[in-house]
Amino acid sequence: MASQSLRTPLERVEQVLIVSTLLLLVVFTLQPLLNLLALSLSEPSRIAGFSGLSIIPDGFSPDVWLLLLQHPNVQRGIFNSVWMTATSVAIGVMGTALMAWGMSRPGLPGRRIIFLLVLVTIVFEPGIIPDYFLMKRMGLLNTPWSVIMYKAISAWYLIILIRFFEEIPTELLEAAELDGANPFQTFFMVVLPLAKSALATIALFYLVLHWNEFFRAMIYLNDQSKWPLQVVLRQFVIEGDKVAIVGANNANNNIGLAQINIRALKAGMILITILPILAIYPLILKFFTKGTMSGALKG
Repeated sequence: MASQSLRTPLERVEQVLIVSTLLLLVVFTLQPLLNLLALSLSEPSRIAGFSGLSIIPDGFSPDVWLLLLQHPNVQRGIFNSVWMTATSVAIGVMGTALMAWGMSRPGLPGRRIIFLLVLVTIVFEPGIIPDYFLMKRMGLLNTPWSVIMYKAISAWYLIILIRFFEEIPTELLEAAELDGANPFQTFFMVVLPLAKSALATIALFYLVLHWNEFFRAMIYLNDQSKWPLQVVLRQFVIEGDKVAIVGANNANNNIGLAQINIRALKAGMILITILPILAIYPLILKFFTKGTMSGALKG
């Protein structure tokens, strides 16, 4: 309370402006998502006049969600996206961490040349055609690994971790050496625990990158059963084939094709692809607030 009373009028105005701006951004961010949710839960007969600004369902009907979650293409898409993304993140985080740790050591032979080659991949990134022929020559076409191995180690994220590892105090590494730790033990038992916040950030970047990837999956994967969720979403939203999602059984039995609204189906499908990222982000967020060296040095 005392600190608030000591604030000048200008500081109070600044705080009000900052809080108001942040709240406004929250509203602009949440409103489209809430509108999609309300649209997907509204009564099918009332969707035709549903407003793009409304966030309250007009009536209530879970039919759209039940239909989507029971659809085999959506179920396979969710499974494929989850395991492909999880594998990509695991490979990306561990590969980036190992390469960044080696390149952050001053005694690495040819360190400057390797770093220069990494920078070249940022400026001159290969196009889709050379990438396609590489995957074909490696025999990875029409396999999930053609998507998983895309940007297995990102140069941008590699540079972030290199700069982070360079800031680790040498006293910690020397202390681990004196305790008899070999280089691998030092890396896994000292360096990685200190880098939790950086690794969580990199993991989130890889997660968003691979979860949202659809272009290469669309080109490399010819088998529809191997499609990730984003490709299923693209096919449905662009083609707008309601029958392909509803199916003959649902059309004749429990829901009826005439009652299903294409807008509600698209809204539900879009939310299914967004919700996993929104659910995982708060779990990773706690690592962002922790200090880089918290608990590493004691007086």
